[in-house]
Amino acid sequence: MKTWQDVIQFWFGKFESSEYGKPRKQWFVKDRAFDDRVRSQFLDTYSRAASGDLDSWQAEPLSCLALAIALDQFPRNLFRNTPRAFATDDKALHVAETAIDRQFDRQVLPVQRWFFYLPFEHSENLEHQHQSVRLFETLKDDPDSASTLDYADQHRNVIEKFGRFPHRNEILGRESTPAEREFLQQPGSSF
Repeated sequence: MKTWQDVIQFWFGKFESSEYGKPRKQWFVKDRAFDDRVRSQFLDTYSRAASGDLDSWQAEPLSCLALAIALDQFPRNLFRNTPRAFATDDKALHVAETAIDRQFDRQVLPVQRWFFYLPFEHSENLEHQHQSVRLFETLKDDPDSASTLDYADQHRNVIEKFGRFPHRNEILGRESTPAEREFLQQPGSSF
């Protein structure tokens, strides 16, 4: 059975290493090998988190962060291009809201804060998108976080325009509108 420490060290590197707390390219690229590593090491952790067995991890900042990652990031690797990739988004958002209410985001490294804020950015709710932008704005002075506000703005703009993420339509069995189909032809339209 994996611990929250296992999740944190897998995602961010060993606590004592120089890479700990630094951005990692593998987080945001489609990489089958990385997806396979997440699957082989953390499928059970994800399942336990999804069922509520790991809700106790919400008690402290880093364990809560591990739970947010397990519910928001891991399914995107585990179930890429399937509806299950988004199945625990609401639960991840609840964990993130709880963390922010407890100011856990202010007790972790800037790059770690991203993963408390990303559940808002992944939501198809416009108010959550506005919250995402406000949260990422708090990182504007951190050099490692420079691009995060731009991505938050891009996500919000898509939700403002379409009310949903068009790149999810095919995966979720939703019919795309002509405007969405045109949008999806543009480079960078699929996050």
